[in-house]
Amino acid sequence: MLSMMVLPAQIIGFPPALLLIGGAMLIPLLKGRGQSWFMLAVPAATLLILLSTPHGSYWSFQVLGNELILSRIDSLSRVFGYIFCIVTLLGVIFALEENDDLQYCAAFAYAGGALGVTFAGDVFSLYIFWEIMAVASTFLILARRTKASQAAGMRYILVHIVGGLCLLAGLILYVERSGTTEFDFVGLTTIDSLLIFLGIAVNAAIPPLHPWLSDAYPEATVPGAVFLSAFTTKSAVYLMARMFPGTELLIWLGAVMTAIPIFYAVLENDIRRVLAYSLINQVGFMMCGIGIGTALAINGTVAHAFCHILYKALLFMAAGSVLHVTGKIRCTDLGGLYKTMPLTCLFCVIGAASISAFPLFSGFVSKSMIISAAAHNKLVVVWLMLQFASAGVFHHAGIKVPYFMFFGHDSGIRAQEPPPNMLVGMGIAAFLCVFLGVYPYPLYSILPYPVDYLPYTGAHVVGQLQLLLFGALAFCLLILSGYYPAEMRAINLDTDWFYRTGALRFYRVAERTLNTINRRGELFFVGEIAVKTAAWARKGAAGVVTVLMLPVWTLMRLTEESREQLNSKLDGLIRHGLVPLGISVAAVVFLLSGLYFLL
Repeated sequence: MLSMMVLPAQIIGFPPALLLIGGAMLIPLLKGRGQSWFMLAVPAATLLILLSTPHGSYWSFQVLGNELILSRIDSLSRVFGYIFCIVTLLGVIFALEENDDLQYCAAFAYAGGALGVTFAGDVFSLYIFWEIMAVASTFLILARRTKASQAAGMRYILVHIVGGLCLLAGLILYVERSGTTEFDFVGLTTIDSLLIFLGIAVNAAIPPLHPWLSDAYPEATVPGAVFLSAFTTKSAVYLMARMFPGTELLIWLGAVMTAIPIFYAVLENDIRRVLAYSLINQVGFMMCGIGIGTALAINGTVAHAFCHILYKALLFMAAGSVLHVTGKIRCTDLGGLYKTMPLTCLFCVIGAASISAFPLFSGFVSKSMIISAAAHNKLVVVWLMLQFASAGVFHHAGIKVPYFMFFGHDSGIRAQEPPPNMLVGMGIAAFLCVFLGVYPYPLYSILPYPVDYLPYTGAHVVGQLQLLLFGALAFCLLILSGYYPAEMRAINLDTDWFYRTGALRFYRVAERTLNTINRRGELFFVGEIAVKTAAWARKGAAGVVTVLMLPVWTLMRLTEESREQLNSKLDGLIRHGLVPLGISVAAVVFLLSGLYFLL
C-alpha cells in the first residue's frame, strides 16, 4: 500500500463513488483531448485514493437520526474496489474513440454506483447507489440506438426495478427489526433477509432470474458491454459475500448456475450472447464459494471475481473490436480474421485461456480455490458439477469464441485492427491475465483471509489439463459431426419466456376485465349518477320549497294552475339566487329539524 503522504489528509477516505459520479456530470462540459485526459485521470485518482486510505469508516454523518456511512473500507470491500477502479480505467481507454457523451456519462455513473455499493456502510446509501447503478447501466444499452437495444433496455430496467423493490422492502424491514442502519452479515433466516436475498439474486443473475443478462448485454454498445460485464453481477457477488456467507442454499444455486448456461452457450450463434452465458456460468462458481463459506472458499470467490472481471472484460473487448470493424458478431458470419487482426486474435486467445482456467493464466489460480474448497468440505456432487462446468466453459468460451471469430471457415472479411486505444485496453487486460496466472501472490496478499494455498501442484495441473482436453475433444466431435454451424441459427428459449409471454397475457386479461369494469364504472358513476345529481341540484331547491309551501297553498285553496305558476316563479328566483329570506330560513330550519330527529 502506498504511503499516507501520497495524498493530502483531506482527500484520504474520500468516497470513490462521489468522484466518479461527479466526473460524469463534468464530462459533457469538456471536449477533445481535455475530455479524454479528464476521463483517464478520474479513475486513476480514484484508485490512488483507495490505495492511500487505510481500513476504517469515513464520511459518516447523521440524517434524520440515522447514520450514513459513504466509505467503509475493509479487507473485503478493498479488493472489489481495486478491481472496479482498474476495469473502469481499462474501459475508458477502450472507449476513448467513441465520442459519445451519453456513453461516457452513463459509464462513469455506473462505475460510481458500483463503488458506492461496495463501500456503503449503511442500508440507505447502499440502496441509493444500487439504483444509480441500475439506471446508469440501462443507458449503456439504450445508447446503441437500435430497436433491439431499446426493447432490451426496457426489459432490463423493469427487471431491475423489481429486484430493487425487493431489496428496498427487505432493507426497511431489516432496519425495523435490527434497529440499526449498518449492515454486515445478515443470514437467510427472516422475511427481511429473504427479500434482501432476492433483490441481490436478481443482479447476480441466479437462475431462474438470469435471462435479463443474456438478453441485454449483447444489445449494449461495444464499450458498454465491457462495463456491464464488470459491475452489476460482481456488486451482487460482493453483497452476497458480505451478507450471506455460509448460506447452504447458495451452494446448490451456484452449482446449478455453473451448469445451465453451458447448454445455451453451445447452441448460441451471437458471440456476445455466448460470452453473456459464460458470465453467468462464472458467477455460479462465485455463488458456490460464498455458500461454502470457509476461508478458502471466500478467498477463492473474491480472487475469482477479481480475475473474472479482467478476462471477461478482455473477451468483450475482443468481440466488440470485431463488431466495431466488421459490423458482424455472429459465429456463422465470421472466420479467418486472424490473418488481418492478429493482435486482437492474440488477446482473445489469452482471455479464452484465462476463462478456461488454463495453467499460467489468471482463471486457474482463482477457480481452483473454489473447487478445492468443495473437495475439502466433501461436497462430492457439487465438486462433480463444478468439474463438469469447468470442462463446459472451455468448450464454449475457450474454444468456440476464438475459433469462430478468427479461425474456422474463411468468411472472406479482411478487416484491419481496431483503433490503437482499443488495442491498448486489450493489451493491458491481457498482460494482467498472464501476470496473475504466472505470479498470483500479489492478488493472494490482498484477499480477506490469509492464504495458505498452492495452485501449481501436480494434482491441480494434471487434473485441469485432463478437463481441458475433454472439453476440446467434445468440441472437435461436434465440428466433425457437422453439428456446427447449422444448429446455431436457431432461436433459443430461456426462462424469460414465461414472464415475457406471461406479462403480455396478463395485460390482455387486465384489458378485458379490469378495464371493462373501469369503463362501466365510469359510465355508471359519471354518466348516470353524476348527471342525475346535477339535474337534482338544479331543481332540488325549488322542489324543497314546493314541499314546504304545500300546507300554505292548501290553506289558501290555490288551484292547480296557480300552484304551477308559483312553482315556475320560485324556480326562476332560485336559479338566479333571488330566494326570499324567509323561505331560505324556513328551509334551513326544516333541514336542521330533520337532522336533529335523525341523530
